[in-house]
Amino acid sequence: MRARYGVPLGITAVGAAGLLYAAGFEARSFRLRRVTVPVLPAGMRPLRVLQVSDIHMVSGQRKKQRWLRSLAGLRPDFVINTGDNLSDPEGVPEVLDALGPLMDFPGAYVFGSNDYYGPTLRNPVRYLFEKAQGRHGLNGNPPVVGAIHNPWEDLRDGFDSAGWLNLTNVRGALKIDGVEIELTGIDDPHIKRDRYAQVAGGPSASADFSMGLVHAPYLRSLDAFTADGYPLILAGHTHGGQVCLPFYGALVTNCDLDTDRVKGLSTHTASGRTAYLHVSAGCGTSRYTPIRFACPPEATLLTLTPRE
Repeated sequence: MRARYGVPLGITAVGAAGLLYAAGFEARSFRLRRVTVPVLPAGMRPLRVLQVSDIHMVSGQRKKQRWLRSLAGLRPDFVINTGDNLSDPEGVPEVLDALGPLMDFPGAYVFGSNDYYGPTLRNPVRYLFEKAQGRHGLNGNPPVVGAIHNPWEDLRDGFDSAGWLNLTNVRGALKIDGVEIELTGIDDPHIKRDRYAQVAGGPSASADFSMGLVHAPYLRSLDAFTADGYPLILAGHTHGGQVCLPFYGALVTNCDLDTDRVKGLSTHTASGRTAYLHVSAGCGTSRYTPIRFACPPEATLLTLTPRE
């Protein structure tokens, strides 16, 4: 009996322990990552940018709310929110409360698909099949039927009333100590709401520094920003793979970006130009898959410094 059942029971025990760790500990093990990016013009003072992404707030997530509020102690020059704030139609007040101290700083945002639509219960293995078939989101998949509509207008109004720039297929600018930072954003490519043609043309000559923002780092968007001459692009969406294999990394990105760039700082090249790309692993999960493994939740403090 021991020889027959020992191995299966051992595997089951290890699997259960891993799931308990992924859901009970790592998914709530919030941390701050720090990155230095040499993209500013010579002579400009460094800028500290806090990027928050993929909060996926579910009502009652008190630890996440406290952690987000604590980030205001970093006192960044400005804040960038790259979308997917919600995983619960009732979560808007808690998102606005958690981000309240950060909204005392200049900031800007783009939305992701989960700001517009609530998550649905789905088999996580489907992400592997979609990767193999080159289908992600509405890019190649049939339209969503019977989707839950989140109250994204309330979220937008809360951000706007705090003075954050809504970069839904538009350009905007922040003045930081007399320096003009141009921010160009597009809506979420994952659900085909991106309209790059409305913001095309590259950085403005009048801006001291320009950067691009998008929720999901689809290659068509990265190509467009890079070809237009933006030196830095910020994105989220991937969750860093969410469930990764130790010593291997992410299995999927949930878009057409390669897994080598699923999170952190990298570069992107298009039309003979190269831009820095930073993809946040985010600090949340879908309410239906509340686990992370070898991929802790995060926010990132990016220090932008002059180019060498």
